[in-house]
Amino acid sequence: MTSPTEPTTAVDTPADPRRGTLVGAVAVLLWATLATLTALSGDIPPFQLLAMSFALAFLVGVALWVFEGRRASVRPSLLDRFRLPAAAWALGIYGLFGYHFAYFTAMRLAPPVEAGLINYLWPLLIVVFAGFLPEEQLRGRQVAGALMGFAGAALIVTRGQGVYVDPRYVPGYLFAVAAGVIWASYSVLSRRARGVPTSAVGAFCAATAVLALVCHLLLEHTVRPSPGEWLAVIGLGLGPVGAAFYAWDYGVKRGNIQTLGTLAYSIPLLSTALLVALGLAEATWALAAAAALIAGGAALASFRR
Repeated sequence: MTSPTEPTTAVDTPADPRRGTLVGAVAVLLWATLATLTALSGDIPPFQLLAMSFALAFLVGVALWVFEGRRASVRPSLLDRFRLPAAAWALGIYGLFGYHFAYFTAMRLAPPVEAGLINYLWPLLIVVFAGFLPEEQLRGRQVAGALMGFAGAALIVTRGQGVYVDPRYVPGYLFAVAAGVIWASYSVLSRRARGVPTSAVGAFCAATAVLALVCHLLLEHTVRPSPGEWLAVIGLGLGPVGAAFYAWDYGVKRGNIQTLGTLAYSIPLLSTALLVALGLAEATWALAAAAALIAGGAALASFRR
């Protein structure tokens, strides 16, 4: 997926994939703050929030471009950064905008608990899809670990209670399935696009911000954030909707993608733990059980003889 016009600032693949896995794990930690920062952002409509946060994520990319430019012998112009292969553009927009569009639509058309649980199939799908990559092999312990992680995530999302599937919400459930499939396939396909530098995520963030702005203008009413809500938006744009995507891209391209898929199940656990620490949620038995399942699943999936 490279072309003569592609910037030549890609970082070489390190010999030890542990570095890539650790960088990818940073994205998991950042995504754990998503629920808290989203709650603190108030009543900003979803697509407006998406446009604002991805605009800030684009600025994170600009900072990365400046940093890379100082290290490169030939400094690409800003326009060169957007001269990417058509396949790279399609993959980036498919992953970043496609996932969030499907996710937000699912949250509107179905109860958040059920939609969120279905969406959290994506870490399991990453483990399964990655098994079809040429350099990867799907092992039973990885599937078992991913299933343990899904069980832990289910406990967090459902709070240890049952899930009722109402036929009225089938469209929302389908969008939740689509969101999970989109993010899992985007992550695995990014592994095949190692020739596209991680800094290209900045261009994808810019395109996502523009598309989200169009959706906002067509579907929502603009809300003016308060100073506190602005701080939450800035936190989103620099963290879980900013640096996290760059770290995840680096991780899935250069780390152990199946381990990252299993580690992703810790997101709802860490997110809930943060809410508990801030007094925004209550600690329960389900939280403790989920911690054991997710930690055990991650250890099992990443075990090496």
